[in-house]
Amino acid sequence: MTSPDASPAVRTGVGTGPATTSPTSPTGTPVTLLIADDDEVTRSGLRTLLAAQPGIAVIGEAADGVEAVEQGRRLRPDVVLMDVRMPRCNGIEATRQLLAESAGPPKVVVITTFENDGYVTAALSAGASGFVLKRLPVRQIAEAVRVVAAGEAILFPAALRRMVAARPLDSAEALPRAALTGREEEVLRLMATGLSNPEIAESLTVSLETVKTHVGNVLTKLGAQNRTHAVVIAYESGLVVPGFAG
Repeated sequence: MTSPDASPAVRTGVGTGPATTSPTSPTGTPVTLLIADDDEVTRSGLRTLLAAQPGIAVIGEAADGVEAVEQGRRLRPDVVLMDVRMPRCNGIEATRQLLAESAGPPKVVVITTFENDGYVTAALSAGASGFVLKRLPVRQIAEAVRVVAAGEAILFPAALRRMVAARPLDSAEALPRAALTGREEEVLRLMATGLSNPEIAESLTVSLETVKTHVGNVLTKLGAQNRTHAVVIAYESGLVVPGFAG
């Protein structure tokens, strides 16, 4: 069911190494999930299937972006699985509003039908921690929810490259103003190919702690909300171009 351009997803942590995913949240309790999708059949199916996955508790549904924001604020889920094309308020604006919360905002995973959906890159730029395709097996969607709940990001680098190439966004000028050092640009390029922090350390022959420091500096200088957002900016700015292989 997985597209060649979208497999496998790369799990990358901000300041961490590769994920070893637990079936529960970092606190040891089930990951609480809110599902936002305007298609009732899709939403109901996702709820039934994901609720049956270990370590995930589906605590609510939303039929549009307004409901997603309202339910997110009321239920305080760990993760929101957010469709982007919804009435009243789309998933991009809903993501932006939820992540503007000062007290423990949820993580957002965008769920979409097409990996070349230009709205997805906008949602990632708004702070979503990653995206999944609706056609993926439910166990992979559940895995993405757990990964993001653990504070990491989930990327499909090839699909992300194509989306950004097709739809450059307003943040395209962010990188020239960021004053990254040469090594920080190098780290950002490697992040954009989906390498984990240990893999970057091995590639550059530096310590893991050094890589963590560089990643943190990159996020700060770019004003990126997370690692995914930094990678989006890297492609939009032209630092990384489609076909870059590291």
